[in-house]
Amino acid sequence: MRLGVLDVGSNTVHLLVVDAHRGAPPVPQSSRKSVLRLMRYLGPGGEISAEGVTALVEAVRSAAAAADEAGVEELLPFATSALREAPNGPQVLDLVADQTGVRLRVLTGEEEARITFLAARRWFGWSAGQLLLLDIGGGSLEIAAGGTENPDVALSVPLGAGRSTVTFLPDDPPAPAQTAALRAHAAQVLGEAARRFADLPRPAHVVGSSKTIRSLARLAGGTADGVGPQDRILLRRSALEDWVPRLARIPADARPALPGITEDRTFQVVAGAIVLAETMRAFSVAELEVSPWALREGMILLSLDRLG
Repeated sequence: MRLGVLDVGSNTVHLLVVDAHRGAPPVPQSSRKSVLRLMRYLGPGGEISAEGVTALVEAVRSAAAAADEAGVEELLPFATSALREAPNGPQVLDLVADQTGVRLRVLTGEEEARITFLAARRWFGWSAGQLLLLDIGGGSLEIAAGGTENPDVALSVPLGAGRSTVTFLPDDPPAPAQTAALRAHAAQVLGEAARRFADLPRPAHVVGSSKTIRSLARLAGGTADGVGPQDRILLRRSALEDWVPRLARIPADARPALPGITEDRTFQVVAGAIVLAETMRAFSVAELEVSPWALREGMILLSLDRLG
């Protein structure tokens, strides 16, 4: 079966087309991404501006056309924090559906965390034991932990890389006082979040997913021999902390010259690095491994599971 996953996030609109069968891993066939940065189209009350709605409709329409051209049999369209938190989100969703024929499913933060955790569990398997998942999106940070495919605790906090950039790092490059303010805010939010996990067993394996974490791991991390054709990508907190002040001194337009930093993440990678470092600190994580599978793959797995 050819499936398409349409992910309308706070930073990008991403269509992933895969050939998928129950009991087998999904095989990617094509990928199409539009950089939208919805967080930059939010008004003072969090509403999406008219300009942002127009850009969103065009991105979804273009992705839907690409899915048709790719022979997608079933499209799984969903949206995350920017749309679920916008006061005019329901009206925007109706408009998108009317103008594109695509009805986006808005995931809750907890659903994001649980579905991404499922993807990581399937990738690493039962041998990974007690798993702790960290996933940084544009609008929110998802954290989940547990020993099965269904995490014991799953939560979402408003510490996405895009949101944190817009709120705390308006200058390019950011001033030291701005990065310090973000670090202090993240530490407070994450200290409260970590208490939700205090009674769980210590994780045997810590996993990071999302493009922001993959980018930071390629910049500051290392590799180890993996199973099959892929190496394991590892990221140590000490290496990440070493890079944070250096990244913060480099203007956004110069960051893509660094390993792993792409054009679509260059504006928010400093905030992402600060948030990830503070998350690892709050959860006493010295090292994490990057998961190639995340939310989109989790949506595919859920769809296949429902086929019975």
